[in-house]
Amino acid sequence: MTDGITWLAAPRSIAFGGYSVVMAHGLTPKELVGRLTETLHGPAHTAVPVGDLTGAELLALLVDYEDIGLRYGRSGAWSYAVAYGGWMGEFGGLPPLSRGGVDICHLEFEEENGKPVPPQFAYVRDEVVLSAFNLHLDGSWGYDGVVGEPGAAARVQAGLTAAGLPDEAADRRDVHRTALGVVERHFGLSLPRDEIVTGTLPAVLLEPA
Repeated sequence: MTDGITWLAAPRSIAFGGYSVVMAHGLTPKELVGRLTETLHGPAHTAVPVGDLTGAELLALLVDYEDIGLRYGRSGAWSYAVAYGGWMGEFGGLPPLSRGGVDICHLEFEEENGKPVPPQFAYVRDEVVLSAFNLHLDGSWGYDGVVGEPGAAARVQAGLTAAGLPDEAADRRDVHRTALGVVERHFGLSLPRDEIVTGTLPAVLLEPA
């Protein structure tokens, strides 16, 4: 029995502000942290190790709202990194995380954004988007089916349809949880809830180089 990823749909499942988790197949956890650090917008940054910390301890080290930290580990065949602090909109530059034949899964939710922004899912293999969609399946935020490589996207869409989604009458948190369950099963994803929420993990601060 694994923790899966549906627990991310709980309110403030990791920290205030939402969650940003990147999972990688084909990289060590430290290699994933290195690649994420390279994709920060703006000036070059470096990942400064600060020891094994809880999420609360890492947040306490962040001086202001714009500071960013990462905690990282491994779950089965997947490496993962969890962002803390002012991560919203700060990642996504070049070079691509998935270069060199790597599988990347990105799960992100700006939970406290007042617009409100729906949670997002994307799965990329070797720089090709296999499937991506917003996990509220909300047409007002551009959901018009799963996008990506046609065959892969169609298989994920079939899983959502089999789960009864989209369902405009359903509670958004229920839709969020159900959609997470679909991609969890489809891609074999799992994150260790206790380690991430209450345990200690290796941590870094992302500081200007």
